Amino acid sequence: MTKPTDLLLEINGKLEENYNEVVNWRRYMHQHPELSFKEEKTAKYIKEKLLGFGLNVISNLGGNGLIGILEGEQPGKTIALRADFDGLPIHDEKDVEYHSQNPGVMHACGHDGHTAALLGTAEVLSQYRQHLKGKIVFIFQPAEETPPGGAKFMLEEGVLDGVDYVFAAHLDSNTPLGKITVGSGYQMAAVDKFAITIQGKGGHGARPHEAIDSIVVGSELVSSLQKIVSRGVNPLEAAVVTIGVFQAGNAFNIIADTAKLEGTVRTFNGEIRKQVEEQIRNLTAGITSAFGASYTIDYLNGYPALYNHPEETELVRNLLTEQFSAENIVEMEPTMGAEDFSYFLLEKPGTYFRVGSQTSSATAYPHHHPKFDIDERALLNIEKSYVKIVAHYLL
Repeated sequence: MTKPTDLLLEINGKLEENYNEVVNWRRYMHQHPELSFKEEKTAKYIKEKLLGFGLNVISNLGGNGLIGILEGEQPGKTIALRADFDGLPIHDEKDVEYHSQNPGVMHACGHDGHTAALLGTAEVLSQYRQHLKGKIVFIFQPAEETPPGGAKFMLEEGVLDGVDYVFAAHLDSNTPLGKITVGSGYQMAAVDKFAITIQGKGGHGARPHEAIDSIVVGSELVSSLQKIVSRGVNPLEAAVVTIGVFQAGNAFNIIADTAKLEGTVRTFNGEIRKQVEEQIRNLTAGITSAFGASYTIDYLNGYPALYNHPEETELVRNLLTEQFSAENIVEMEPTMGAEDFSYFLLEKPGTYFRVGSQTSSATAYPHHHPKFDIDERALLNIEKSYVKIVAHYLL
């Protein structure tokens, strides 16, 4: 009988043999990116690969989402591994042969790499179903970049029914190739979005007493909203309120009758999240009323905070330490960025970790930058990480 350690070595060897194939998949998807909720061709591409591996495939989950199911020949746990596959509305500025062929759309966050690596993992593990004690669900999720996101809709269709644990890896251009960051607890923030339209009364710039200046009202509101965190939130709690849009007026001598503000809120604590929203609503109502203006507010609760379950996180830390050595496992630093894998972790225990992809200035651009790229050897590290996790539970 083959030992699990020998099987793992054999599987990793096949991953290395298939490296160029996985790179080609990644580059194809990089050349053909699609925006959130519009990933029809990418979903079809993924489905064809999964069917070719002999997996059971369920398509059109929560939109363009799909899963490949690998049934082991022996009973056991069910493990889910997730990749996202939507692009961003950014024009690709890289001078490489595989740059985006869709003007104004590119994979600027590594989702093409996540998908290629998960496909590579599925292809190789599909050759070992006779050794698997349980089941693997390979989740390919659309629309991570655009709230309300794809995870929520896939969950509503039961994508995690029967799953015991769920895991995801994300490429990281801030971390050197070979390093992997792991961390327990809250690691990414909940993200909310709001839009406020202030209705004042327009007039001549020389006669302000006859108008209600929406710019003045908006300016007062922006100033007050910035005090929510500094004076309304426990300083031991993390929160961000940022105004990213302030639009009003179209001439130097006209008092604008309307102004529009748009902003985002980032929090970890659910009670703080509710508190900040309530304060935004109260301040908007009070300030506009004081000036005699009116308002409308559109407030969208986006992704919840991402919480890595401690037990599963420490298990993954130990497994990846065995795989890559202790000096290559780095403590993850929490960020106020958001990620809709958080929905999966609300449903099932698991963890989310980051895999370093930086080796030069060309691969050091931040995520969502028009020159974003990766050292593709990081794809193999994602695959080996997934296989190590699967081996623990199912081999």
